[in-house]
Amino acid sequence: MSSVTELIGRIEFYIINPLIGVLFAAALLLFFWGGAQFIMNAGNEEGRSVGKKHMIWGIIGLLIMIGVYGILGILGGTFGFSTP
Repeated sequence: MSSVTELIGRIEFYIINPLIGVLFAAALLLFFWGGAQFIMNAGNEEGRSVGKKHMIWGIIGLLIMIGVYGILGILGGTFGFSTP
């Protein structure tokens, strides 16, 4: 049984945690890109609208990932699992 636990730990450490970091960075990058588009297109309503949409989706992505971390923390604390 210890080998299964070790395998799950390695999958979490080498695959899942880096993937979560990349997704978090992508959402943050999308937010900043939307902010840059909003500022660069200050005189163009269509360009500002696209920038707003990117910023909103970036915030939504960040909030979802923070919520998942919170849920994993609650489940890990309740059932005794290690959490990232």
